[in-house]
Amino acid sequence: MDGDQMLDDGEILDSIGKWLERDVRPHAMKLEHDDTYPAAMVGQMKALGLFGATIAEEHGGLGLSATTYARIVAAISEVWMSLTGIFNSHLIMAACVQRFGTEAQKREFLPKFAAGEIRGGLALTEPDCGTDLQAIRTRAVRRGDVYVVNGTKTWISNGIEGSCFALLVKTDPTVEPRHKGMSMLLAEKGKGFRVGRKLEKLGYKGIDSAELVFEDYEVPVDRLIGGVEGHGFHHAIGGLELGRINVAARGVGVASAALKDSIAYSQVRKTFGKPICQHQAIQLKLGDMATRVEAARLLVESAARAYDSGRRCDMEAGMAKLFASEAALENATEALRIHGGYGYSKEFPVERYYRDAPLMCIGEGTNEMQRIIIAKQLIERNRV
Repeated sequence: MDGDQMLDDGEILDSIGKWLERDVRPHAMKLEHDDTYPAAMVGQMKALGLFGATIAEEHGGLGLSATTYARIVAAISEVWMSLTGIFNSHLIMAACVQRFGTEAQKREFLPKFAAGEIRGGLALTEPDCGTDLQAIRTRAVRRGDVYVVNGTKTWISNGIEGSCFALLVKTDPTVEPRHKGMSMLLAEKGKGFRVGRKLEKLGYKGIDSAELVFEDYEVPVDRLIGGVEGHGFHHAIGGLELGRINVAARGVGVASAALKDSIAYSQVRKTFGKPICQHQAIQLKLGDMATRVEAARLLVESAARAYDSGRRCDMEAGMAKLFASEAALENATEALRIHGGYGYSKEFPVERYYRDAPLMCIGEGTNEMQRIIIAKQLIERNRV
């Protein structure tokens, strides 16, 4: 990264930091408790260019590296993690088009994605299919110049507020191996495409998660990403690398917020005549929490650099996602204990960290699956 790029990235991070303190922090707690979609903040994110963060400048985006993008995600997650989901799922969809789409698809969609004119996300998960993507049942049958789609997707971020989704479908349910029968379509809302219901969640509130239903929904053939059937599985997996780096960066943000709040609280809360930060039991917790934050941050930076280099990085992204998400969960739990009764109260943000953190251990591939991916890549890269 040259000096000019570092300066530009620094200016972007500074602008986002000021926005977070001015427009997000004062309102995040109420919006989150009410599970209200932050429409005004979404408009501000459009103005900041976040919906085009990783889209190339030639298509109207900011063209940020994954390294800078991860720092942005971590910074926002320190204040309110839900906001990152609104543009991350959208950017995974955009990455599918940018990396695998036809030239015509890039010209038509990427500028609109970058401007936030069209917003959406990734539609992979189904009621009976999460980690095992090859088990999807949503079917797309070609009839002339359209694909007719039938099926259901669930846990889709931006499902209500978004208007376009990278939709994983089965175009050939008989072929073996199964992934060769999967394709990815750009599906814009229209006749036959409806929102089944909003899904209520423990945390990660404010952003809409929904069930999407397709009933004889027609998609023009030229919306097949890449223009060739049978590559949808690889498009999805390629997008998940960036998605896992994003989730890992969220983990860094939440873990850091839990640590900072605990450092501050432990200096003002007193027991037995002295601040609790002077008690060894609390010091042990703070030491572990700080170490987890720094280790998670370094793993995220390593994964982001690998992604920026253009090489396969599912192992690095998996390591970062695994460690950072567990760090967030552990730090949130320790923060709740350090805060005592106030940690359990809705008057402090600690209880939000405690509710938000578990999602990162599940989303974008469970941590159990990350361990398997890491192990398989270790063997693959170290053959004897």
